[in-house]
Amino acid sequence: MRKLWIGFAGLAALVLTGCGYNTIQSQDEHVKAAWSEVLNQYKRRADLVPNLVNTVKGYAEQEQHVLIAVTEARAKVGSIQATPELINDPAAFAKFQAAQSELSSALSRLLVVTENYPQLKSDANFRDLQAQLEGTENRITVARNRYIQAVQAYNVTVRSFPANLTAMMFSYHVKPNFAVDNEADISKPPAVEFTPAASRP
Repeated sequence: MRKLWIGFAGLAALVLTGCGYNTIQSQDEHVKAAWSEVLNQYKRRADLVPNLVNTVKGYAEQEQHVLIAVTEARAKVGSIQATPELINDPAAFAKFQAAQSELSSALSRLLVVTENYPQLKSDANFRDLQAQLEGTENRITVARNRYIQAVQAYNVTVRSFPANLTAMMFSYHVKPNFAVDNEADISKPPAVEFTPAASRP
């Protein structure tokens, strides 16, 4: 009886190996790790926002609409529960992506507005925050690209025969990914219209 169980276990291991089970497991873990890094970098950016807004407010109080937009966008990002399960829910993932895109746009507008305030640009605290933000945006881009690649590899596996049969059996589904169109939108500076300096109070 024991030999029968050992033989059955060996056969099961052989079948699972040949049908892509181990590959799916490995790629799923890779996706989770890449997603954790995306969240880590987005959190890093969100943590910079309050100090950045307060610093800008000290020199550009009249730019309330821009400051409020950044604050509201950060609040929206913070209201989304970015759990590991989010990457298995296309609707929740799209909501998360839209909120992060809105914060990206709001921060871009804020940095464009600061060009009109030489004193602010020369402030050491602002320069430090700006450098941290730029570094974080670069890390976000790298983390997103790694996540995109990890998800692409995983999705190809769970949609390919015979691994797709294993994926169905163990309830592994295609995961949502960052859209290329969205990536292009984020990298484009927003069009902003300014009130002429002479008309400012």
